[in-house]
Amino acid sequence: MKKLLIITSLLVGLYLMTSCKGGKTTEQQDEPKTDEPAGEGGHDAHENPGTASLTSEQIKSIGVAIGSIEEKELTAVLKANGTLKVPNQNRATVNTLYSGVIQTLRTQPGDKVARGQVIATIANPDFMRSQEEYVATNDRIALAELEYNRQKELSAGNAGALKNFQAATTELKMLQTRRILLAQQIRLMGIDPAVLSDGKLITTLSVKSPISGVISNVSAQIGSYADLTTPIAEIVDNSQLHLDLFVYEKDLPKIRENQVIHFTLTNAPGKEYDAQIFSLGSSFEGESKAVSVHAKVLGNKSGLIDGMNITAAVSLEKAKVPAVPSEAIVNVQGQDYIFIVTDPHKEGNTDARPDHPENEQHDHKKGEAINEGPGLTFEKIPVAKGTTDIGYTEITLLKSIPQNAQVVVKGAFFVLAKMNNASGEHAH
Repeated sequence: MKKLLIITSLLVGLYLMTSCKGGKTTEQQDEPKTDEPAGEGGHDAHENPGTASLTSEQIKSIGVAIGSIEEKELTAVLKANGTLKVPNQNRATVNTLYSGVIQTLRTQPGDKVARGQVIATIANPDFMRSQEEYVATNDRIALAELEYNRQKELSAGNAGALKNFQAATTELKMLQTRRILLAQQIRLMGIDPAVLSDGKLITTLSVKSPISGVISNVSAQIGSYADLTTPIAEIVDNSQLHLDLFVYEKDLPKIRENQVIHFTLTNAPGKEYDAQIFSLGSSFEGESKAVSVHAKVLGNKSGLIDGMNITAAVSLEKAKVPAVPSEAIVNVQGQDYIFIVTDPHKEGNTDARPDHPENEQHDHKKGEAINEGPGLTFEKIPVAKGTTDIGYTEITLLKSIPQNAQVVVKGAFFVLAKMNNASGEHAH
């Protein structure tokens, strides 16, 4: 029995030794032998996070097109802020020259009024004094004219004293002067002196609009007392709206008269309006280094109100600048980018098709969709945007690229989406 146990122990030990020398785990047996460097062709082969690769089928389906950075003649634009203002001669405060109690109000805010239209009426018994004196002066003048004519005839026949004729002449002239003064006062009340006759005096005065425009405010009410210092209403004529821009000292040499301005309302940027510069300020605004530039708003002014804040673009001279189609630029977290065609296996190679033999000439026309070969790799290049005009945007490269590099001019958004998807797939 003891001998049997010893043999069994030897057999078990021999089996274990054999397993240790020649045996392998299942994972080791299944692992293929390769001389490839770690990460190449396996799970660790990750794309550069700044690049994206698309197959020819993907490029064809999404319509990616390539071109080049071009020299374009774009109109430079100066951005500025400002406000809409109505000139003082196109705004009015309605007051009365004579004190009285307001009997009626004929308008309310928002109403359109014409020059001479009645805004309100006021009443005061004192209004009749000037009218009464005017009527009495007319009667006195009639008597003075009769006395003047009588003394004139007597003086001509040497039948009367000369001093009597002179006194009659002086009295007539004084009364005529007094009538002219009273007539002017009555006209200021808004009353025609010619209608005052036979004791038909007017106790209610009409307060009329001095300009045409829109009622912006009514500060009086029926029954309130109005005098020279009491505004009854305010009128604004928006048809003559002006634009006051604030341009800094360094940009002032770029501004000149008759330049065209395109502007939008700061709080409602959907619609664009036009204005034309007619005057440049000659002093700084307050403590700032900004100068007021005045422009007249052109065309339809509906929706524009005095005091609105605006954002304007002043058209400057045309200049040739490096530019790409505006849709070739994408924005990622506040930074603008373009995509160039690159070969991930040959640093610095910018051939549009990586499978071409080295030094082979390519003829990729601007905007041509690439749909041949195994695919392309695109690299993201940071840029700074400048002037935008006629569908192109000026760019300044923030990273050097090879000369004659091919740029994605159409489908840049889809290339960016592919890059973001690739980053998500390789994130551990």
